[in-house]
Amino acid sequence: MPADSGIAEAAAVLRAGGLVAFPTETVYGLGANALDARAAARIFEAKARPSFDPLITHLADAADLPALVGAVPPAVAALVERFWPGPLTLIVDRPAAIPPIVTSGLDTMAVRVPDEPSARALIAAAGVPVAAPSANRFGQLSPTRAEHVVAGLGDAVDVVLDGGPTRCGIESTIVDARGDRPVVLRLGALPVEALVEAVGPVTVRPGSSGQPVAPGTLAAHYAPRTPLRIGTAEQAAGGGGRRGFLAFRERPVAGDWAAVEVLSPEGDLTAAAARLFEALHRLDAAGVTEIVAEPVSDVGVGRAINDRLRRAAATWH
Repeated sequence: MPADSGIAEAAAVLRAGGLVAFPTETVYGLGANALDARAAARIFEAKARPSFDPLITHLADAADLPALVGAVPPAVAALVERFWPGPLTLIVDRPAAIPPIVTSGLDTMAVRVPDEPSARALIAAAGVPVAAPSANRFGQLSPTRAEHVVAGLGDAVDVVLDGGPTRCGIESTIVDARGDRPVVLRLGALPVEALVEAVGPVTVRPGSSGQPVAPGTLAAHYAPRTPLRIGTAEQAAGGGGRRGFLAFRERPVAGDWAAVEVLSPEGDLTAAAARLFEALHRLDAAGVTEIVAEPVSDVGVGRAINDRLRRAAATWH
């Protein structure tokens, strides 16, 4: 149903323990009442998500954070003041009200306030914090349209709110700012450069091969069903089969490609990020046997794009 007119019904579903997929500025989330352990368990079941991968808790307003967790560390409060609402997830100590299943047994919790009016309206109308990972099967491409949610999860979701394509197109940046220096645990839609400008030096430590310390940090993740590898058109020229190519700025001259997606002819990294998953969804549906993805400039949000491509490729290699 439309995101603007379906808020009240979707909020009632959340309060009753159901699952609601909803748009944020990053990707579509699969939401459940974060105070209800049984409802949170439905997220893991619907996504086939391993229980060791924690969820992000979403709030309607930054003022709801101290009400939920108590005293907020000064560095965390500074980032809240600067970047919420927005694509920044912060690590805080897990409050007693949040059941351990939401945090996969960790004593920390990932939390953010989305910069999407319909998402905040939904959470406010539900009257509870909402646990919500991306609304897709675990490890697969994140959804940036309601159609992606329906195709991936089907009737495992009680309500899908359709707010059109998401603005950022990749997930939030995750930061642990409880220590002496903020640590970026997942690259995302908020560039590292913006964090450095706001708070000074940060440590970047994305990726995990064991128990994740934050959502979406496994080394192999965000993958299409079609095998993907990273490379330029020139490097991949001469390969056989029906292959697809994901280009940053220009269609490739070299190689025989059955399908091509160009992220941003203008070379705009923000636009490229917004189109990344949608382009990969189209290539995945094109019947190709392999996707070759061209890396982008490793600056700004380009670092997050390359991070997603590396994780997708790691699934297949």
